[in-house]
Amino acid sequence: MKTLTVLYNDRCPICRAEIAHYRRLAERHAAPLRFADLHDAPLADLGLDRDRALRRLHALEGERLLDGVEAFLALWRRLPGWHWLGRLVALPGLRQVTVMVYDRALAPWLYARSRRRARAAARANECATDG
Repeated sequence: MKTLTVLYNDRCPICRAEIAHYRRLAERHAAPLRFADLHDAPLADLGLDRDRALRRLHALEGERLLDGVEAFLALWRRLPGWHWLGRLVALPGLRQVTVMVYDRALAPWLYARSRRRARAAARANECATDG
């Protein structure tokens, strides 16, 4: 199985915690996974801009760029103890519901939360440098 490179937002505490869990499991079992902070990744080479990359999970499988639920499925297929979730979510019907929930609720919520956090940090920096 090819190594999957998972691009994630390391500045998002929820994303960072989830990826830390996956990373520990991958390291423990020598799973074919690599994790890269999207802020350090060559996004333009992948046909992504930062805003698009921040909106959902992305993963690179060989030359193929996966996003959203497809990226999670590829990740879970490589993780011991998570194969069952990948098989379950891939079932017809459930896959479509999962995609809808991720695309319309979870990913937008995480993106909005991340943007609010970034704006608050920028304002705090401005206040610190002004004072």
